[in-house]
Amino acid sequence: MLHARRPPSVYSQEDPLSFALRPPDAESDLDRRARLQNEADAKRISDIIDEQLKVDRRNFEKSKQDVRLLLLGQAESGKSTLQKQFQLMYSPDTLDQERTSWRTVIYFNIARSVRRVLEFLDAHGDIFDEDVAETPIPDSMSSQRTLEDLVHQSDADDHSPQSSSRPYSSSASPIITEAQRQIATLRLRLSPLVAAESTLADRLSGGVRVSGSGKGGVYVRHGWQLRSAARNPSSAGRSLSSVAVASPVTESANTLNVYEVVEEVGRILDASKEDVKTLWRSEVVQKMIKRRRLRLEEWAEFFLSAIDRVAARDYVPSTDDILHARIQTMGVSEHLFEVPLHGRSVTWHLYDVGGARGQRHTWVPYFDEANAIIFVAPISAFDQYLEEDPRTNRIDDSLQLFTAICSNQLLKNLHLVLFLNKTDILQNKLANGVRVRKYITSYGNRPNDYESVVNYFRAHFLQVHRKNNEKKRVLYSHLTNVVDIKATRSIIANVRDSIFRDYLKSAALV
Repeated sequence: MLHARRPPSVYSQEDPLSFALRPPDAESDLDRRARLQNEADAKRISDIIDEQLKVDRRNFEKSKQDVRLLLLGQAESGKSTLQKQFQLMYSPDTLDQERTSWRTVIYFNIARSVRRVLEFLDAHGDIFDEDVAETPIPDSMSSQRTLEDLVHQSDADDHSPQSSSRPYSSSASPIITEAQRQIATLRLRLSPLVAAESTLADRLSGGVRVSGSGKGGVYVRHGWQLRSAARNPSSAGRSLSSVAVASPVTESANTLNVYEVVEEVGRILDASKEDVKTLWRSEVVQKMIKRRRLRLEEWAEFFLSAIDRVAARDYVPSTDDILHARIQTMGVSEHLFEVPLHGRSVTWHLYDVGGARGQRHTWVPYFDEANAIIFVAPISAFDQYLEEDPRTNRIDDSLQLFTAICSNQLLKNLHLVLFLNKTDILQNKLANGVRVRKYITSYGNRPNDYESVVNYFRAHFLQVHRKNNEKKRVLYSHLTNVVDIKATRSIIANVRDSIFRDYLKSAALV
């Protein structure tokens, strides 16, 4: 009786080579089918590996032609707004997809602005005296009484039997003006909107807090739009009257999704819009802003002046709204764009980085493979100071940071573009009589007009570049207002062309 031949065991003493050289007729049909199947499987796996290696090689060769662009600059310089302009120009569909998520940011911006206005009035009252317009305001609020306290005291005095005959003296409670009564009433009516700020901040940041980020700044990670656009249709109609006053660390932060929170804040804003308008247009607020005693973020006026439109129940942020909305980014966000040039498409990797002092160390890993840098410096910030360090003027910080970039050996060969940004805000400040020399003593007695100021600041940045330019790199500089779509689109096209020219030359392709 014949037995099917089996391969030698791993413990067999039979020579494997001798086994392999045995005549084929000694192999059974079952063994032959198994062997052929194994060979076919091995070839299929080998072909897959070979094909993947070819794809990897093609991707590697293609990636060497990609452009990697870093957006650098201090916090609030306009980097993220510039990234949105790239997105609008080269990937508009993605901006449309995340459009509704910007409601969260815009509502947060409005709630924060209202809170800051009320806090300022609470601390300083309605001071109209021109002579004290530039008097430094103390930070401490410990000795201040709120307007509500004064109103309640005044009401008590009004109902006192002696109130009608008692003369006013320096020791008596101060007389409450109608404006102060109005502000106190608005404070109470707007308290749900003010309380909503912390809940919106928690939804945007995911509960993350950044140490050393200044005065309680709110930071978002890359991809926050997905979290802010989340929706649970089954609970969309649920009553959320407690959302606005909930603490970010309470139950609502864990159980209510972003869509529900934003919808509830939208209802609060719709109900509060007349009060917001009254507060914003009040004589005391406008005079404080005019005298520069009350300083709000640059986007505050844009949204507070458009409160009717933004508070509408069917509100969807416009592109202009998205460009004006402000939220600080944490870490480094990569954005991919297919940029057309001369009939072909080149992939751009745009890296938007957090600009706060505590985040600048995250830039370094991206230096090695970068091809170009756009450095954004807000020249309107000559009268502002860093939140992280109130002793440091923001123009000085930009110059110091630009010096570090120009002198860094890893960046010596990179294409360098300078955006002197926020020219529109600079023009407004100068038109309102803000004197540059009051904040930048070296400006001296130069004319306080736009052209003179711009040329002065640009000369300082160019001087920094000249002193740190051993390889004779060209610096491309632009005066920009990156919320202006038409003007920025033209500048981006110029930057694109100049980057490609330099890149192709460095790659010896032209």
